[in-house]
Amino acid sequence: MYDVIVIGAGPAGISAALYAKRTGKNVLVLYYGKSNLEKSTKIENFYGFENGIDGKTLYENGIKQAINLGMDVKQEEVLDIKKDKEFIVETENRRYESKAVIISTGNKKLKPNIKGIDEFEGKGISYCAICDGFFYRNKNVAIVGDGKFALKEAEDLKNLANKITILTNGKQMEPIEGYQLITKNIKEIHGDTKVSKVEFEDGSTIDIDGLFIAIGVAGGSNFAKKLGVKLQGDSIIVDDNMQTNLNGLYACGDATGGLLQVCKATYEGAKAGLEVVKYLNSR
Repeated sequence: MYDVIVIGAGPAGISAALYAKRTGKNVLVLYYGKSNLEKSTKIENFYGFENGIDGKTLYENGIKQAINLGMDVKQEEVLDIKKDKEFIVETENRRYESKAVIISTGNKKLKPNIKGIDEFEGKGISYCAICDGFFYRNKNVAIVGDGKFALKEAEDLKNLANKITILTNGKQMEPIEGYQLITKNIKEIHGDTKVSKVEFEDGSTIDIDGLFIAIGVAGGSNFAKKLGVKLQGDSIIVDDNMQTNLNGLYACGDATGGLLQVCKATYEGAKAGLEVVKYLNSR
């Protein structure tokens, strides 16, 4: 068992991990996919780089620094976080346990550009199967997505919904036993007061009672919703110590909203790491 698992390897996550590790705690960092930081061609407003630095280099240097300090850093997609007596973090092939968790996954607002999505949010369109699946008992639902995140949402719905259809919106995906798979491009979501139909570019349609959005990989707000953690929009609400309303769960960086800058992320990461140490020492 780890003392703390940090999810995300950007400035916030690595800063949190460094501060926790330097006090002797057993730390695991899990990260997957591209970081928004890598998209920055040049950063000139971060202290200490007289000629600036590109985001990809800064991101990679942070991960190397964590590895050099001796902590476990693994590139695995986190699919779920659960809280029992301790925290259980699930990836595709592993389950990790820890006494505390720090979410520093950034703010991934992944929403497909499909007509009708905004109109029907909260009216049949959901972003959390665990949260809203109960409302679709014995009904027909669809999931927009083409990766492991989408499959995890399907698994969470399979004992509730009557029929589950996975819509890849033009992406290719291997057939999955137990689920209908449609790879056509989606044109529009239709309904009256709530979602009732998906129309594809070729003019064909399917009737549904609910639509779940699960594209890309799960972000901080997805995990927060499943754990019953308070959100403001897509941002995780934390107190002055970077702790959420769930004991032992912390968040930092872009996942908490506000100023989306490296300097803010490193400060909140350092604060979260120090506060996690206090929490662990008090147990």
